[in-house]
Amino acid sequence: MTASGAVHPAAPSRREPEAPDGELARSFVTAARLGYLMEANWTDPLLFFIYSVAKPVAAALILVVMLQVVGGSATATYRSFVVIGTAFWALVQIGITGLAFAILDDRERYRMLKYVYVSPSDFLVVLLGRGTARLLIGVTGAVITMAIGIVALGVPFDPGRIDWLMLAVTAVGGLVVTLALGLLMGSICLQTRQESWSYPEAFAGALFLVSGAVFPLSILPAPIQAVGLANPLAWWIDGARRAFDAAAPSSIGGQGSLFTTLTGQVTPDNGLVLLSLIVTGAVVTLAAAAIFRYSSRRAKERGLLDRTTGS
Repeated sequence: MTASGAVHPAAPSRREPEAPDGELARSFVTAARLGYLMEANWTDPLLFFIYSVAKPVAAALILVVMLQVVGGSATATYRSFVVIGTAFWALVQIGITGLAFAILDDRERYRMLKYVYVSPSDFLVVLLGRGTARLLIGVTGAVITMAIGIVALGVPFDPGRIDWLMLAVTAVGGLVVTLALGLLMGSICLQTRQESWSYPEAFAGALFLVSGAVFPLSILPAPIQAVGLANPLAWWIDGARRAFDAAAPSSIGGQGSLFTTLTGQVTPDNGLVLLSLIVTGAVVTLAAAAIFRYSSRRAKERGLLDRTTGS
């Protein structure tokens, strides 16, 4: 109320303008392209393609030697179990480390993270674009590992027997969860002071233990199996295996497993695998998004966006 008694309407609250969907899409595509160029070190596309093929081929050949020489008496079922798990785990590792390394590259190596943060593009969208580019590069390695496993190790492959719907649903869910876990590691790297570069790989290595990639969870102690059952990556890899081969052994259940003790089932069926993947994946994704928002806000308030750790 003024001195004359007139009442002025309250000023409208100020809201940050929301970026239209088209702007978000352009930001995502541009960030993905930048992520590819940085991963390729701005080299010739053909040369980078050769490198991208040679690296997973070498890793797959090492796997061939391990299974042929060290595990020469291993059954075809066991070989299929290991090859499929190894192929999908390559995606997990590059997805988790790639997004976190995108933050560390911009902050520590290029000193550009604070400029990316204040740019008109949404910071989260830019990071997801960068992480998606690295994840798609990892798809090449997974396909090559599977191809060599089929040709050199006798992994059964019959397109008519593959459950394509199951494979598609688990693939989408698994890739989303992988990006969410990468975002979670990125949030941590925004706050850490020393040895930040080693955290993403250490985190991925810890998840490897409870994901059933190359051995079933049933061989682990019950408390660690419980962690594995809450890990959406374990449900993703198990679902991918049964999509390729319905007769493949489960990495979740089995005699003496915690899953069997809790449910009375020897192995989970497809519906339970998908439901568990969706539920655990949703929890991890929502938690990662909330933690990232808090971490980025805290990093801005405390001046951590342009801090370098010297690691």
